Amino acid sequence: MKIFSADDVRRTVPMPAAVDAVREAFGELRAGHFVLPARQVFGDGAVLVMSAYHAPSGTAVVKKIGIALDQVPAIRATLIWTGGGEQLVADGTSITTLRTGAVVGVSTDLLAEPDATRLTVIGTGAQSADQVRAVLAVRAISTVRLIGRNPDRAAALATELADEFPAVKFLPGTDIDASLADAQVVCCATSSSTPLFTADALPDRVHVNAIGAFRPTMRELPRDLLTTATLVMVDQQEAALEESGEIIDAVEAGLPRESLLDLGDALTAPPKPEGRTVFKSVGLGPQDWAIAKLLSES
Repeated sequence: MKIFSADDVRRTVPMPAAVDAVREAFGELRAGHFVLPARQVFGDGAVLVMSAYHAPSGTAVVKKIGIALDQVPAIRATLIWTGGGEQLVADGTSITTLRTGAVVGVSTDLLAEPDATRLTVIGTGAQSADQVRAVLAVRAISTVRLIGRNPDRAAALATELADEFPAVKFLPGTDIDASLADAQVVCCATSSSTPLFTADALPDRVHVNAIGAFRPTMRELPRDLLTTATLVMVDQQEAALEESGEIIDAVEAGLPRESLLDLGDALTAPPKPEGRTVFKSVGLGPQDWAIAKLLSES
């Protein structure tokens, strides 16, 4: 049995490889090659168990997640992969942030302006660094604004990322609206239960990713952004309508559910977006499978 610590995961799977692997996994999902049992939820979302079986390869992944928003990191997980006579156990926390970043890389590559150089990240927790890494993997970003409630944490994250990406300017701050005024790509990675901004705070052309709100009671995005956006993409319509507070609210307010574009469908027929575009992710088992597959091949 192979065992991968968090450091092992990071050394083995760089973000560009993770983006490519997750992109491929969503293609496999659209092709009907995955069996996805319903996510098991215990203790009002404090413990989750999610799994995925890839029929063509006979491989499967199971991840147990513990969530406590008052701890750092808020998500702690363990992943098990099996198939082909092989088993591995890996740190699921690092895989979760890596694969969540990777899907944002895929969505940004599909929907953001090809020449985008300005990124705003709202949230400075455990997910934020991989949001930056993923967008930088697909766009030549020159300026990143890191926005959080705690200015010291935002500054520390800026210093950490500046060491990793010396050619990029990292600007920490606390003013969300000011950071959005000229943003071309926005990533929301918070545990907020209320929208972080209004649609009016955004430029007329911008791509917004939202990955932080993972319960029906949580919101990062304003309703008027979702109901007026040129395009709203989700990782999977069924999962979004079950778990995403923003999507549930927007559909109840009149957003046609058939207008939600699945990421797998977008890969098959890439859209030509204009105006404001949104990607909302709640996370799917094939993303974990994609990273575990790379680990198994290492």
